[in-house]
Amino acid sequence: MNSLANRLNQAQPYALGLFRIVVGLLFACHGVASLFGWIGGAGGSGGTIPSGTWPGWYAAVIQLVAGGLVLLGLGTRGAAFIASGSMAYAYFDVHQSQALFPLQNGGESAALFAWAFLLLVFTGPGALALGGLFGARGAAAERSEEKRATTVTA
Repeated sequence: MNSLANRLNQAQPYALGLFRIVVGLLFACHGVASLFGWIGGAGGSGGTIPSGTWPGWYAAVIQLVAGGLVLLGLGTRGAAFIASGSMAYAYFDVHQSQALFPLQNGGESAALFAWAFLLLVFTGPGALALGGLFGARGAAAERSEEKRATTVTA
């Protein structure tokens, strides 16, 4: 039993990375559909949301940009925070007024996206994130600089 828990713990960063990729891709697809009319278009109508209309067009831009950043693992926590907030707004402004529960008001996806992105705010991107590549270089350069500073002062 303990070895299974150990193996699952070792795979956790990769499972989190795959979760981030899937959630980011699905979210970005909503933005692509609404802004460009691809993959079914806005609300499945085949059309697009008129540029600059509140709140739909802005929500679609957030979906595309934040979803893409989360998908790639670049600025994951910040992008996830903005995406979570936009979905919480969508849930409480659009869906909550129709009925109390998400199953009744059609807000399941908004609620799930809000909570999934909030989870990513706290957990970070996991493995397979491009931000880790840039962060690793930055951290290595920082350690090298600290080493030189210590050597000079010593």
